[in-house]
Amino acid sequence: MALNTHHIVPLAIGLLLLACGSSTLDGTMAEDAGKSPGQRIFDMNCTLCHGRDGKLGLNGAKDLTASTLTKAEMIARVRLGKGAMMPYKDVLTAKEIDAVVEHVRALGKAK
Repeated sequence: MALNTHHIVPLAIGLLLLACGSSTLDGTMAEDAGKSPGQRIFDMNCTLCHGRDGKLGLNGAKDLTASTLTKAEMIARVRLGKGAMMPYKDVLTAKEIDAVVEHVRALGKAK
């Protein structure tokens, strides 16, 4: 089967996502050693658009360090998504969402 050009873009996106989520076990363990659970989840799911420091702003993503949302509003935003941000209610547990929000709130304090 020959690849048509309309197959290349989804294939490239899939490979990019796979590459972003993959690393060697040793590299992951060493890199994650000092991270909170919320930071690890953030790194896996949020850094593509928000960046590791929360300031990237890709695809219209907000600067998380400047957020004025309450904790409850942040939890709702992560659960339900908004605009280009997908909802994570079916991806992350309530405990994982809470951990991510705690990490994001810490980013704002670390300015």
